[in-house]
Formats: sequence, structure tokens, C-alpha cells
Amino acid sequence: MLVTLVAGARPNFMKIAPIIDAVVAAKQQGKNIAYRLVHTGQHYDKNMSDSFFEELGIPEPDVNLECGGGTQAEQAANIMVRFEKELLDNPTNLVLVVGDVTSTMACSIAAKKLCIDVAHVEAGIRSGDITMPEEINRMVTDSITDLFFTTSDVANNNLLQAGVAPAKIHFVGNTMIDTLLKQMPRLQPPAVTANLGLQPQQYFVITLHRPANVDGEYKLKILINEIIRCANGLPVIFPVHPRTAKNLQGQGIAAPNLHMIEPLSYLQFNYLVKHAKAVITDSGGITEETTVMGVPCITLRNSTERPETVTIGTNELIGTNPEALAPHMQKIFANQWKKGAIPEMWDGKTAERIVGVLTNLYP
Repeated sequence: MLVTLVAGARPNFMKIAPIIDAVVAAKQQGKNIAYRLVHTGQHYDKNMSDSFFEELGIPEPDVNLECGGGTQAEQAANIMVRFEKELLDNPTNLVLVVGDVTSTMACSIAAKKLCIDVAHVEAGIRSGDITMPEEINRMVTDSITDLFFTTSDVANNNLLQAGVAPAKIHFVGNTMIDTLLKQMPRLQPPAVTANLGLQPQQYFVITLHRPANVDGEYKLKILINEIIRCANGLPVIFPVHPRTAKNLQGQGIAAPNLHMIEPLSYLQFNYLVKHAKAVITDSGGITEETTVMGVPCITLRNSTERPETVTIGTNELIGTNPEALAPHMQKIFANQWKKGAIPEMWDGKTAERIVGVLTNLYP
């Protein structure tokens, strides 16, 4: 069988890499499976795209659809048009999409319109917040998916409640954790570590990009100033997402302990996270990585599609009100943060389980 793997944005690459490894291993064992890698080009910044292929050992994609830029609607339409042509020119047995970015939804729609089966890795996760573009992508993709690969019992239950047949749901774990565990020995300190003389557990890492936190003339400034105030003088390292950088221009946000830097590569960013005192973020994926690394994590959102990082892991969901930050920061400084544990099947073998299901269903 031929599986067309779709990667488009930064989070996809960590999830696709172990699946490629597992397909190659299965083929070497005599299994009838091969892959074609399609990069939609949704992210086109060097640090947000190409470096991930290099660092994670992902082969050059068979094609890059070069669909970066434009509004979300324009980008989705562009991806569908180009991916449809890709599928017509290169027939496949299955399209496998990961995560919840625009490419995930758009490629699923294009595939199903051509009557091609779709497998969704990270199916069933829900934030309950329909204002998030990712939530729409998840709901649309899961409404037309044929195979559902899930990360948790919560995701399984979400799908069952939506009427998905149990036989289509495969609880396999988290491919992003496959990548993290494989790459942990290779993590590299970024230049900022030496430049600032950062010491383990003596600095904070922040990432912000969601509209609820970064949109508005003063909101982002108020939030960052509160983070700085609560950091008790410890360095605050802020790799700035391109979207956030635009909103920071002209706001005069500065402090001696605030260090805004360019986006980092995967290996460098996770080095910073692993050795941080805590992470303050509005990302979903980072909460999974901090849970596995045992690093305290504060999430500035009102809901999360990864509740297991809160109920089991090291994450706490505190909302978007900057005033909620102080008591949680005090707990970190008092060494009163919960220890957390690693969710079931987040063991580095998820991709093997996925490929095992595929080779059984498509012999």
C-alpha cells in the first residue's frame, strides 16, 4: 500500500517524523507499505519549516505545494486545489494527516472528494472553543475521517459521543512524544544560554501567539509586564512567534530580564524548556512536552484540547486574565507545583502502533 503523508506547519513535522521511521522499518521487515511525503508549504519561514526536516532526519518531501501566505480561507482553498492535483497525478491508497492545522482539514477534504480513505493522527481532541481555527479544523477533519488514531481516553470518548464506530478508533498514544523521546539526547543549547549565562531552573520560557493573548493594543503589553513582575528578576526568554512579533512592534515592551529572541529550532527550543524553571504558554503541544519532561507549565487559555496534561501532567490552565498569574508563580517559587505523571501510551512507540494498524487493514 502507498500512504500519502501530509505535513504543512511546524507541529506536523514532529508528528510525521516517527511515522516515516516506522514505515521504513516495516518495509524493511517485508511489509507491503510505502509512503509519499507532501509538504503543503503552509509554514515557509526557515526556522518554522525547513530546519525541522534537517534536525529530525526527515527526507526531503516528494513535493512542496508552496501554499504559504494569504488568509485562512485563501490558504485552505489553495491547498485543496494543489493537493487535489497531487492526488490525481500520484494515486494513493490512504492520506494520513496529523494534528489540527489548515493543511490537515484542507487535505482531508480534497482526499475524500476523490473517494480516498483518510487517517487522522491526533483525532478526537477538542477544546470546546469554536472561536479557535484549530477547533474547526479538528471537527471538520474528524467528520470525514475513516481511521482515527487517538492520544488519550478523553479523545476516544469525544469520538464515541460524536457517533464514531468503535472499530474505527485506535488508541495508540502520541507521536509527538515519540519524537521528543528520540531526540532528547540530541537537544542543543541555543546561543542565548551562553550569552546570558542561563542556569538550570533559574529562568522562564514563554510562548504566546493566540489572539486572546496577543491581539489588542494593550493586552499583550499588560500580560508580558505581569509575567516580568512575577518572575522575581529571573530571566524571561521569549522566542517570538511571527504573528506575535507584528503585535509587539511599537508597544515599547522592555525590561532588563526580558529577552525576546528569534524562533528557535526544535532541538534548541526543547533544550530551553527542559532546563527551565517553568514554561508560560498558550500552546497546546508544548504542554505535552512539559508533561513528559516534568517541567511546570502555566497555560494562558480558558480551555484545552489536551486535558490529560492538566489531570495527569504538569500543566495548569489559568485563563487569559493576567491577574491569575501571580498565585501560580508563587507556587513555583515555593516548590509547591504538582509532580505530574506521563499519560498512558506516551512511551515512544506510537508510530509503530499506527503502522501496525495500517499494515493489518491494508495488507
